Amino acid sequence: MKKIVVLGGGISGYGSAILARKMGFDVFLSDSGRLADRFRMKLEAWGVPYEEGGHTEKRVLAASEVIKSPGIPETAPLVRKLRERGVPVISEIEFAGRYLDGAKTICITGSNGKTTTTSLIYKILHDAGYKVALGGNIGESFAYSVATGHYDWYVLELSSFQLDGMYRFRADIGVLTNITPDHLDRYDHSFAKYAAAKMRITQNQRPADYFIYSADDETICSLLPDYRLPMHRLPFAAKTVVAGGDGDAFLSGNGRFTATVGERSVTIDTRRMRISGLHNAYNAMAAALAALAAGVAPDRIRRSIYAFAPVEHRLEPVREVGGVLWINDSKATNVDSVWYALESMKRPTVWIAGGTDKGNDYEPLKAFAREKVHTLVCMGVDNRKLIDSFTGVVPEVISTSSLDEAMTAARDAARPGDVVLLSPACASFDLFKNYEQRGELFKRWVNERL
Repeated sequence: MKKIVVLGGGISGYGSAILARKMGFDVFLSDSGRLADRFRMKLEAWGVPYEEGGHTEKRVLAASEVIKSPGIPETAPLVRKLRERGVPVISEIEFAGRYLDGAKTICITGSNGKTTTTSLIYKILHDAGYKVALGGNIGESFAYSVATGHYDWYVLELSSFQLDGMYRFRADIGVLTNITPDHLDRYDHSFAKYAAAKMRITQNQRPADYFIYSADDETICSLLPDYRLPMHRLPFAAKTVVAGGDGDAFLSGNGRFTATVGERSVTIDTRRMRISGLHNAYNAMAAALAALAAGVAPDRIRRSIYAFAPVEHRLEPVREVGGVLWINDSKATNVDSVWYALESMKRPTVWIAGGTDKGNDYEPLKAFAREKVHTLVCMGVDNRKLIDSFTGVVPEVISTSSLDEAMTAARDAARPGDVVLLSPACASFDLFKNYEQRGELFKRWVNERL
């Protein structure tokens, strides 16, 4: 019997282990940390053997195939040993994709916008009555949904780490929102390697499939000639004139865009959307093209896009107090995300940024910071790079080393008519467990202390 070892017992790991058990494999899950109670209960209910608090190396290395959590880097010693022994190491997405039983996938990746785009596509299909599951980086484990449900469509948000572990998997509809520097510490600080990982969204696609991408993204457009892409190509843009032979979407100066796939099209007035800003116009164009490619009627697409509410932790309005609007954009963990956040600000801004720097170049943010930000509150263990980058650009730069200190400084700096924007441009790991905790604590402070 084939021996499957699952490395990592988070949401992708527990789902993979349960699917492996259902398919009749000899499966074992190993986690170096402590399993969440809900995952442990699910594993025990399915009779999946597991260990936590460390790896039994002999048992792991005896695997026929290993399903690795996207959070475990290729440089981990145990992963290196598996590679040296020739043991296949794959992702949850690769494994679950073997058992779709005719279901189709819409897969979304990109440096920014993928969570909003994924959530919007899922809402459109769900509202239209499709039997659809949400998974990948958000929602339920893809593998667990495959093991326990019966769906016709899976809408999957995919990180570059998940794409790295995919080999034969194929997206029926692939969406690439953009490629900007991020996670370079996992790619030998090489933007070219990171960009190549993102382009894996196109691998194995066939002529009947669809590839949706930003024609405004210079990196994507520079890479396209290097790839043989037999599928239908559907570009979207706001700055570059596009004319895709199979369809496209273009945002005009009056805030409207028309998305067209084949003979079907839908026109959206972005001013009627509940999510604002240029970045959300891009997200809506990508979602509309994906929904049209999936066969959703234009009127249903229009209704769902207009009804779609902001995603938590992404330009999420929290509360307005004393004429000051507080916005939680904790999910903005890279420079490009913050560029779109600052671009969308229509009021004088107190900007809270900082955390674990990922090799950021803050130069692209300086024009908006100079125009819109009167106070930058740096929140992190080491704020030197932010201070050096924005001193002389922003009138006031304040260094803080805790959430409470940063929030107090922001409150004191804000004036009626201002916005306080948490948009860190950095990872959260110096002061918080993850960006979700950072956002939740921000919201709690606003709601309890103001």
